[in-house]
Amino acid sequence: MYIIKNALRCIGRSKGRNVLIGIIALVIAVSACIGLSIRQASESAKEAALDGMSVTATISYDRASAMGNLSGGRPGMGGGGFMGGFDPSQLGDIMESSSSLTLEEYQKYASAESVQDFYYTLTAYFNGTDNFSPISDESGESESSSNSNDSFPGGMFGGIDFGRGKEGDFSIIGYSSDSSMTAFVNSTASIVEGSMFDEGTSELVCVISEELAMYNSLAVGDTITVSNPSLDSETYTFTVSGIYTSSENNDFSMSVFGASQDPANRIYMSANALQTVIDASSANSTTTTDSNGRETETKVEATLSATYSFADTDAYYAFEEEVRELGLDESYTVSSSDLTAFENSLAPLNTLSKMAGLFLLVILIIGGIILVVLNIFNVRERKYEVGVLTAMGMKKWKVAAQFVCEILVVTMLAVIIGAGIGAVSSVPVTNALLEGQIESQSNQQNKLDQSFGRPGNIGGFPGGSMGNIPDDLPSDFGEKNPFGNNPFGNMINGAQNYITEVDSAMNLTVVFQMIGVGLLLTLIASTASVMFIMRYDPLKILANRD
Repeated sequence: MYIIKNALRCIGRSKGRNVLIGIIALVIAVSACIGLSIRQASESAKEAALDGMSVTATISYDRASAMGNLSGGRPGMGGGGFMGGFDPSQLGDIMESSSSLTLEEYQKYASAESVQDFYYTLTAYFNGTDNFSPISDESGESESSSNSNDSFPGGMFGGIDFGRGKEGDFSIIGYSSDSSMTAFVNSTASIVEGSMFDEGTSELVCVISEELAMYNSLAVGDTITVSNPSLDSETYTFTVSGIYTSSENNDFSMSVFGASQDPANRIYMSANALQTVIDASSANSTTTTDSNGRETETKVEATLSATYSFADTDAYYAFEEEVRELGLDESYTVSSSDLTAFENSLAPLNTLSKMAGLFLLVILIIGGIILVVLNIFNVRERKYEVGVLTAMGMKKWKVAAQFVCEILVVTMLAVIIGAGIGAVSSVPVTNALLEGQIESQSNQQNKLDQSFGRPGNIGGFPGGSMGNIPDDLPSDFGEKNPFGNNPFGNMINGAQNYITEVDSAMNLTVVFQMIGVGLLLTLIASTASVMFIMRYDPLKILANRD
């Protein structure tokens, strides 16, 4: 008790020195509080985002790994021959084997305990007919999309069929369930007339976009007729049950990418109904052989895409182990676009958190050195006091404990005040620094895009601020564009959805960490004092006093 009372009296007697130590400790405490708050805000933002995020995953063939195993090494790495010396037929074999799993295989993996929901989509391409046309630009380039796979016959890729099937004017997407229609679930698309087709129905009913309905003067209850891109005489008729509008249509980057890629030219229907069409086309299919000896079938090909939904990230990480046990080959990978997008959105916040950690470390090191130096001078100035106390019979460790108590009281008082200041300023400071970090990261990305001729915020035409706009683009396209005021949109290089602000940064975790900082500063500052005190000889101190 005497040690504490004497320490408090000594603090009062040496106000100037202790105020200086307190100010330094206060600066360290405020800086440490802001740094710790930034790191805690980063963790809190991650947890909050993960808690409110639905995690989905897909299974896909690992083409990169397969191509790395080609004889002759990786493409384009030298060695002569075809792009580095490997056999083109091997590439064709890989492309054929890289087709998606069958529906039965996808459903088998859906039986894993971690899976909360499973759904799939079928996508097929069809051409328009005389009475039903796609939305396209005035150059009529949409028709060329049907021959998109014939761009390299006998050329660089040696006529290899990449298994995409021929693309037509329309992409028809069949959904297995309502939950698979994510655009409607997320409210980025909605029915404006009529109604959605029944879940799982096999009836040939569909919903079309509002733009497509206006373009063809269609209403709910009308019928549309589409044809097989490989066989014009093979047609299918659907009934329009509803008309939808979608915000995605406003972001399309012109029809130079093919009419079938235009969101406005997408037709939605039940997967069962689309499968009925696919089966009918397969039954009527014929095989033809071109001049290169390559065989092709006239049937409409459909692409299968399956999605697994999980309750949380832990279930997602458990899913890969489970599907391996269920027999999934190592040539297939499990990935989640949700988690990838989530990790990308955290990039500025993670960078800021790392910078805050380094800043905190530097502050503690520099501040600790300053406090050590000040306390060494403090002990040397009070050497006679140490000699008197020890000569009176006080143990050296008790004298050292008194000095430690003085430092502890001053430091903890500064930490308490610093924590209060940090709590008030942490959120605005964090958001201001985060805004600067996002701007810096965006500028770096824009510079990189410009170096490659890809403007980061405008649709993807290389060169210039607006890119090399096609010569045949109408001068009034911005006014007549049915896809919105920005004809270029963000289809290719859209802005990343970064986390731009945090709501809270200070919590009990930071409070306990600040207490730890105070104790650490006390330990660092008092170590030198204790060492000097324990080395002093009280008799020499008193004998040598001037």
